[in-house]
Amino acid sequence: MDKMTAVNVKVNGYDKILPQGVTLEALLELLGIKTQGIAVELNHKVVPKSAFPATIMRDKDAVEIIRMTGGG
Repeated sequence: MDKMTAVNVKVNGYDKILPQGVTLEALLELLGIKTQGIAVELNHKVVPKSAFPATIMRDKDAVEIIRMTGGG
């Protein structure tokens, strides 16, 4: 992928190279992650699910995807 058309994003500690303009929603789809039962943090701030489609990944963003599990 051309460096001018790609962004380097860290997802749960792993480097990912993504096309420029990819949204958080598209990133989750690329990773095969359903939005139900997860929380997403972008650069140490929780992102509401309603903002996933409009949140564009930028170079050097850090994304943490947390899966909620039940139990006790």
